[in-house]
Amino acid sequence: MKAQDIRKKYLEFFEKRGHAVIPRALLVPYNEATVLFTGSGMQPLIPYLLGEPHPKGVRLVDSQTCLRAQDIEEVGDNRHTTFFEMLGNWSLGDYFKEEQLPWFFEFLVDVVGLDPNKLYVTAFAGDSEFDLPKDEVSAALWQRMFADKSIDAQIAEIGSEEAGYKRGMKDGERIFYYDASKNWWAPEGKPSQMSIGQPGGPDSEVFYLFESVEHDPKWGEHCHPNCDCGRFMEIGNSVFMEYVRGENGFDKLPKQNVDFGGGLERIAAAKLDSPDVFKISVLWPIIEMLEKLSKKKYDEHTESMRVIADHLRGAMFLAVDGVRPSNKEQGYVMRRLVRRAILKAFDLGVEQNFVQEITPIIAELYRNDFPELLENEDEVVAVLVKEEKAFKQTIRKGYREFDKISEIANRRQGEDHNKFTGEDVFTLYDTYGFPVEITKELLEERLHVFGLSKNWQKQFETKMQEQRERSQTAAKGTFKGGLAGHNLIHKKYHTATHLMYQALRDVLGDHVVQHGSNITEERLRFDFSHPEKMTDEQKKQVEDIVNEQIAKDLQVSYKEYPTEEATGPLGALGQFGDRYGDVVKVYSMKDPNSPSDERPFSFEICGGPHVDHTLQLFEDGKKFKILKEESSSAGIRRIKAALV
Repeated sequence: MKAQDIRKKYLEFFEKRGHAVIPRALLVPYNEATVLFTGSGMQPLIPYLLGEPHPKGVRLVDSQTCLRAQDIEEVGDNRHTTFFEMLGNWSLGDYFKEEQLPWFFEFLVDVVGLDPNKLYVTAFAGDSEFDLPKDEVSAALWQRMFADKSIDAQIAEIGSEEAGYKRGMKDGERIFYYDASKNWWAPEGKPSQMSIGQPGGPDSEVFYLFESVEHDPKWGEHCHPNCDCGRFMEIGNSVFMEYVRGENGFDKLPKQNVDFGGGLERIAAAKLDSPDVFKISVLWPIIEMLEKLSKKKYDEHTESMRVIADHLRGAMFLAVDGVRPSNKEQGYVMRRLVRRAILKAFDLGVEQNFVQEITPIIAELYRNDFPELLENEDEVVAVLVKEEKAFKQTIRKGYREFDKISEIANRRQGEDHNKFTGEDVFTLYDTYGFPVEITKELLEERLHVFGLSKNWQKQFETKMQEQRERSQTAAKGTFKGGLAGHNLIHKKYHTATHLMYQALRDVLGDHVVQHGSNITEERLRFDFSHPEKMTDEQKKQVEDIVNEQIAKDLQVSYKEYPTEEATGPLGALGQFGDRYGDVVKVYSMKDPNSPSDERPFSFEICGGPHVDHTLQLFEDGKKFKILKEESSSAGIRRIKAALV
């Protein structure tokens, strides 16, 4: 069974059980101030998990594409990828543990065909500090399900991950109780770390055992399901969101939600009984093409081929979702992905037409299930090829910069005379994209003239850590971003963004299409398609239009429409690359004194939040002002504006 089959069967399985299939959200979250990318399946559904009604109902299922920039440095082992798909199903106040756990077990064993003898599960051990009970319901459900497969599943009290390494596993144990550090999910971590008003709850994870993998004692004396040695791989997690943090502990939420996430790639690897996720059907064809192009074997060049396969796959989906390589935020991460892939291709001896050879393979793997890739394939390939050519030019510039730094090193005094420092190596790497390996090779060639300073590695790692922090998606922001965007100032800026979008189209033309936005408490940021710098007169026109519309006290309301009607005859604006289900929410901003048949000034597909009427933006005597207009990437401009 291929990964594509698992995805299809998963959606069908839950659709038959009353779930509405919803489309994936973009990899770039809409109006999220605290995260760069959609890093989990539940992230786009935060408003609905907090109580907002979903237009598709209370049972939902999807396969969400995700990207985690913090995993860039981890790619190269047998299971880490920056880009992955998260199979998800949700109950918004409908079913709970008694339905969720048996359904997932049935899907894994009876549909995918995994051997139940290789499945191990965990449950929440409780928290005495906050009087949170042990999840005995989940443990009992698992015990009964294993018994139905003639497996006597014993329950083990583990506690912490560290305790697991000391205790290990005993014969017959299959259900493991861990503490809140492992089996409690909340936006800010353990119960003691949660803020008032934050929701959370116990979770139950499923692990697959790869018997071919030997335990590596470097991780700990004994193996257990949460061991990092690779013998166990987590393939799914059911979160039972039933609590909210109060002033004096925890209260029950009015509605109990189920938030499930299962890694498609990992389930596919379990189906193959292979701990190497790169051998599954959505990655292995890329590896095979790399073997063909390089005339080298995967087993001998494993790390380079894994990096290429993962990074180009992620870069292609970023391009589909409107991201373009740049030196800022999402574009910066995309550029790192592409350039790391190209450098690894150099290691394999593949230097000519690399991107053009690999991208069609990736497109073929996904075109049937994600048609937006097929629709934008030519543009996506052109973006990546352009970046490849630019990077090769960068490499040539790097050689020239190396010579300049050599001259500086030659003039240094003391022990660093004729020495490259860690800062020098990092400057070549980060500013000019010059690989560390090439720097070291050049220094070895000129060893009689130059060398590396004694502390270069430590200096370089310090700079690298600073870079990682720039490119990472903050883990705490993964959930918090949705909450942080719902106070009044965020609503004001979100509303102003809608007004500015229409004003830009009025001033510059209908070619203006949104390519992303970001809202903080200090300002709004808006990316849009436009081929040239705006004039001062054009910026003033946009400001005047927005302020004029705010002064009319437009009424803000929304209505749900069939998607084809909203994007077709009604002409609702949307975001580049966005995908929608059968029904969308469209926000209107209209002068209450205008005729009923007059079109609203702003008519845009969006999920919220907004103010109720636009005069709220003028509170405290403030007006809308464009602070800066600049290039974001090729053909994309960026505006920063505020109420001042």
